[in-house]
Amino acid sequence: MIDIKKIREEFDATVEALARRGVEAQTIAKARDLDIKRRELITESETLKQQRNSASKEIGMAAKAGQDVSEAKAKVRAIGDRIAEIENDLEAVNSDLRETMLMIPNIPAPEIPTGPDSSCNKVVRFNGEEPKFDFEPLDHIALGEKLGLFDFPRGVKLTGTGFPVIMGQGARLQRALIQYMLDVHCRDQGYTELIPPYIVNTASMTGTGQLPKFAEDLYHSNADDFWLIPTAEVPVTNLYRDDIFDGIKLPKITKDNPVKLTAYTPCFRREAGSAGKMTRGMLRVHQFDKVEMVNFVHPETSFEQLEILVTEAEAILKGLGLHYRILQLCSGDMGFSASKCYDIELWAPGEKQWLEVSSCSCFTDFQARRLNCRFRDENGKTQLVHTLNGSGVALPRLVVALLEQFQQADGSVIIPEVLRPYFGADKLEVVK
Repeated sequence: MIDIKKIREEFDATVEALARRGVEAQTIAKARDLDIKRRELITESETLKQQRNSASKEIGMAAKAGQDVSEAKAKVRAIGDRIAEIENDLEAVNSDLRETMLMIPNIPAPEIPTGPDSSCNKVVRFNGEEPKFDFEPLDHIALGEKLGLFDFPRGVKLTGTGFPVIMGQGARLQRALIQYMLDVHCRDQGYTELIPPYIVNTASMTGTGQLPKFAEDLYHSNADDFWLIPTAEVPVTNLYRDDIFDGIKLPKITKDNPVKLTAYTPCFRREAGSAGKMTRGMLRVHQFDKVEMVNFVHPETSFEQLEILVTEAEAILKGLGLHYRILQLCSGDMGFSASKCYDIELWAPGEKQWLEVSSCSCFTDFQARRLNCRFRDENGKTQLVHTLNGSGVALPRLVVALLEQFQQADGSVIIPEVLRPYFGADKLEVVK
């Protein structure tokens, strides 16, 4: 969440900044007014406690002197009753303030484009050339049928729409891509791999900003109050909730030394409200695989580290020889917790559209404030870390673009050279 001090001390500037994200001024005003009420109650409570303490001492002295203290005791009881009322009011105000703050998105970085939706995103750069064919390219569904990669009807039978079965060469390709990505991140980019839980508690979902805003998009187990993860970002970032990077129990974070973690996990998203938005085949599914990168960084270098993170995600696609582009997202299209975000999109010639496969975001201290995740700086003081994350990359649309960009006239698909040691062959063969 954002710092309440920004609302308290820079109200107009905060309203103006968050207006770029479509946040109404009255929402910020509600948080400001609740904060004022909270501080008023705290001040009143502290004043009354001082009065009670002073009165109690006077009563003690008067009682020793044999004076009648019944009226004074009644006044002290009345003060105690008021303090109890204030504590009840304060609990309600604190709860309301927290719920209000949890629904306010991060403040966008000043340099990003302003706009309400994806139409205002800015293309930063392209990589590679759009593939050309001397035949009409097939989409991934038709290619999948020729190659025996997917079984959508049986996925529906087992679970429902959006839960595809990936089989044969498709399963082998998926496994090869995961291993390739993890090797690049760990061997070449300095990441530490971990295998986190795929189910987390409510505190973890709240810590990274999925709750309470996006509850309807998540899979929830009411019996245990557990949530299926929508991305490895959730468990990996929460790994250091309520912790301090101090160079003793945990690594030391400096301007030149971020903590970098990566993890492969399946991901689960209900995608409520997404009906009709690219739901064909593998384009938007409820269960999918993804390799995620998470960075914990010094606040002074977080935006520089974001640029590095983008190049680390790019390295996967460059190695595969795929045609892609990078977008800087506008204020209205960024994720809730992000201050600055880049999307990486692959060209899918069969679908004739760009497909997002990675979103790399800098969250500044927005997540860390929820997580109470801190580091000890060069002066020995603790302050909030900055967090970043990026997909390195999501598998379904990567597979779609790979199939469609490297397809051959006979329906086979060339396997990129860097992937062949993992896959064990140089092409996906048409099933006879």
